[in-house]
Amino acid sequence: MCEESDNHFGTDVFQTGQMKISDGNLDQAEISECRDTNIVPACNTRLYRRRWLILMVFSSYSLCNAFQWIQYGIINNIFMKFYNVSSFAIDWLSMIYMLTYIPFIFPVTWLLERKGLRVIALCAAAINCVGTWIKVASVQPNLFWVTMLGQFACSFAQVFILGMPSQVASVWFGSDEVSTACAIGVFGNQLGIAIGFLIPPVLVPNVDDMNELAQHISVMFYITAAVASLIFLLVVFVFQDKPETPPCLAQVTLRHMPTTQYSYLASIARLFHNKPFILLLISYGLNVGCFYAVSTLLNRMIIEHYPGEEVNAGRIGLTLVIAGVVGSLLCGIWLDKTKTYKETTLSVYLLSFVGMVIYAFTLNLGHLWVVFLTSGLLGFFMTGYLPLGFEFAVELTYPESEGTSSGLLNCSAQMFGITFTIIQGKIIDHFSTLAGNIFLCVFLLIGSITTALIKSDLRRQKANSQPQTELIADSFINSQDGKSLPAKEVKM
Repeated sequence: MCEESDNHFGTDVFQTGQMKISDGNLDQAEISECRDTNIVPACNTRLYRRRWLILMVFSSYSLCNAFQWIQYGIINNIFMKFYNVSSFAIDWLSMIYMLTYIPFIFPVTWLLERKGLRVIALCAAAINCVGTWIKVASVQPNLFWVTMLGQFACSFAQVFILGMPSQVASVWFGSDEVSTACAIGVFGNQLGIAIGFLIPPVLVPNVDDMNELAQHISVMFYITAAVASLIFLLVVFVFQDKPETPPCLAQVTLRHMPTTQYSYLASIARLFHNKPFILLLISYGLNVGCFYAVSTLLNRMIIEHYPGEEVNAGRIGLTLVIAGVVGSLLCGIWLDKTKTYKETTLSVYLLSFVGMVIYAFTLNLGHLWVVFLTSGLLGFFMTGYLPLGFEFAVELTYPESEGTSSGLLNCSAQMFGITFTIIQGKIIDHFSTLAGNIFLCVFLLIGSITTALIKSDLRRQKANSQPQTELIADSFINSQDGKSLPAKEVKM
């Protein structure tokens, strides 16, 4: 077990294993033993209290970015009127987040491998901040292209954010808390979406006077820009790349793999030859793609059955996401306690399918309280699935980079999200909301079956259960033999 030190914030540690750690010194006998076997001497692990501050800062800029994804879509009809554009054009202000992610995730993941978390965090916060100020300049009916440009900048910032929860958790947190940390990282994104559902309908009411409407939109954009600017400064002065000493045995192994042997393209190739990961890639994309479609089209679905209820549409979206936040945190804690990755993932996936079926067949009953209830049920499982997918992927692909596996998962989700949003939108226009939601139910069922076929090979858990010197020795021998274990530590 680990015991927390009483040292000052930022220098405190947890002491792990049989090697006594004091001010960064390692027992000399252990150092000699490592050297005799040609193994690097840093065989200790530490947990720093500032890991929670790093996680909080990450969650903050993730929240700010996620808020902007849905701020147009939840008041779709109002922005249609202000900019005099079609509903489909407003949908693209949300779908641009999905489209931008697909081509840029690979260079961003490469940059993560070369420069580390701090550079990625600075890029994310800076680009997001620039996007918010561009949108401040777009509050005129003839400047739809400017607001699209600002939204594109924010969508580009998302590429530096969306796949990072598992990376931040793995780099900074111990093996018994990594799933909880990942869930908290995802929580920032979910909370941003929740605020995006709640705040825009309150700040931008559906008024007929264009000058008054422009003033309301301007207030929302200025508030967003101010928050983004403050968060950028926080990232500059607080966010760090990695702890001086790794937090767990798996990270010790990754740090001591030779850097010269790492190939990003080879890592991608290995992931695409990993059958369990490919199945997870498909099932994750189907689930999260459905969530993106439901979130983007929520205003249209609610307004069709409950005209004039823009504010309640936002509250329903809030209910969907807040329930998902609770589901995410509970699932993260459950995984840390039980390590039942496949069982939990499959159970939550099946319940997401059940929740979608219930939501689809109760939306048109004419009772808003029923919609609130079913949205909460759907959100608890559908968005609660997000950290499960990230953590299951890390287990199946260790020792590949967490950023690479998470990036591929999100790329799959974006592709399915765009496809589902466009097709469901067309189905709603030509048939009904029920038909559109049944369309999503079919794919959630397919995703459940795909998840059941995944072989549960928990590689990271196996690594963390090995003795420390054996773990590092195995990594050294494998790298010397030229086996496909990538290097993870690339110095700036």
